[in-house]
Amino acid sequence: MTESGTVYSIILAFLFAVAAGLVGSFALMKRMILAADVISHVALPGLGLAFLWHFNPLLGGGATLFIGTLLIWELQKNDSFSTEVSIGVVFAGSVAIGAALTPKEDLVDAFFGKFEPISGFTFVIGVLTVALIVSFIFRYKSALILNLFSPELAAATGIKLNSLNLGFLLAFSLTVLIGLR
Repeated sequence: MTESGTVYSIILAFLFAVAAGLVGSFALMKRMILAADVISHVALPGLGLAFLWHFNPLLGGGATLFIGTLLIWELQKNDSFSTEVSIGVVFAGSVAIGAALTPKEDLVDAFFGKFEPISGFTFVIGVLTVALIVSFIFRYKSALILNLFSPELAAATGIKLNSLNLGFLLAFSLTVLIGLR
């Protein structure tokens, strides 16, 4: 498995780069480019619980990323909070909780990760996730672009901005989750 697992890891890394480039383009235009680093730390409480209870860290990290994304989305819907402020609030709480929960010997792995061979199943799940992210971006690219330049016009044309913003944040978080490996 190590040789084929290494090949799977490299292929998935290239596919991840495609997804990250597409999502990152919109993140740049939305002025949330530094959010990827911050959102990756939202996974820390889930990683800490996974290390403590000995289950797959990506499942724990994914769960807290999903919850964190929903919190960011809820805060962002309030007109007085920008995306950056929303992300910052969730980030601060996540790092504090995650640092308290994560055993010290696992903290370095949680923050920096490592490149390792993956199984065929993990590869298939990764490829499907990348396909989901890329298909979301291509399906909604016009709505995302219109929302960037004129949210009022986007709303007037019938685009549900709350749903679109949630979809983008979820695609963004899934991209971060793939990158956590």
